[in-house]
Amino acid sequence: MRRRIDAEGRPTVEEMRGRLLGNPLMADPGLGLLPIELRDTGEFIGYCGLTVGQATFDEPEIAYELARKAHGHGYATEAARAVMGAAARTGRRRLWATVREWNTPSFRVLEKLGFHRSDRVTEDAERGDMIWMTRLLDQR
Repeated sequence: MRRRIDAEGRPTVEEMRGRLLGNPLMADPGLGLLPIELRDTGEFIGYCGLTVGQATFDEPEIAYELARKAHGHGYATEAARAVMGAAARTGRRRLWATVREWNTPSFRVLEKLGFHRSDRVTEDAERGDMIWMTRLLDQR
């Protein structure tokens, strides 16, 4: 996954939440990043959704990012699983994910969801190579 929150914490959690709530589905049907909120408190802890990103409209990229304090609780896996189900219901047959080679937590999430490494790698000596992961969706 590529991070949208920079080292200085921008956009802030509240800025990101406002953007997502203000335009949750973006311009294209079936695409968009949605807020992840804690059920008990409604606290915004990140986002998850589908985007064209490095992929295509028909085979979009799944994207997620959580606040550091929300790591390790299964929230990314739960949210991504829900997004995958919604993607399958739109008739999409495959999803992609791009992950920097150093992002072990994202690899763990994607592997739990049945993604596997493709043969594609986008080399980037400065930020770390981008590994392309993919998964066929169940068409039930």
